[in-house]
Amino acid sequence: MITIDILVESDGWNDEKMLYNITEKALKTIMHHLSLENVVSEISLLFTDDKHMAQINAQWRGKNKSTNVLSFPAFPLKVGDSPGPMLGDIIIARETVVLEAENEAKSFQDHLTHMIVHGILHLLGYNHETNEEASHMEELERKILQKLSIKDPYAELS
Repeated sequence: MITIDILVESDGWNDEKMLYNITEKALKTIMHHLSLENVVSEISLLFTDDKHMAQINAQWRGKNKSTNVLSFPAFPLKVGDSPGPMLGDIIIARETVVLEAENEAKSFQDHLTHMIVHGILHLLGYNHETNEEASHMEELERKILQKLSIKDPYAELS
């Protein structure tokens, strides 16, 4: 079982229960798909705005702009490693996720779910630094999102 901690620090994230439910469903689907159902750990999610995300992105990645999602693993994991007692932190910027969903003609909830899945996979050691890593991670995202009844987020981009 993984304990989920949610912190909402900006306006616009109106339904904390919905955020928890989306996260829980995504997390359970990922852990089942990766055969990690028996892991005992904790994950924290911060739902913020673009202004705060830009500050965090500048501080930790040297990029002075907002981004949709950032992940901070508690412990460095390689793909296939079992997580420790703390999986890590995920930060999601509302305005960026809303704009991306609108620009890509996706529902906000589906795109938010994708960003949560993406962030969790980063915490589990998945990356997209190389083309091979990106292909592997995107394929995994597709499979997990399909199990969540969400259309392939990369279909229009391919």
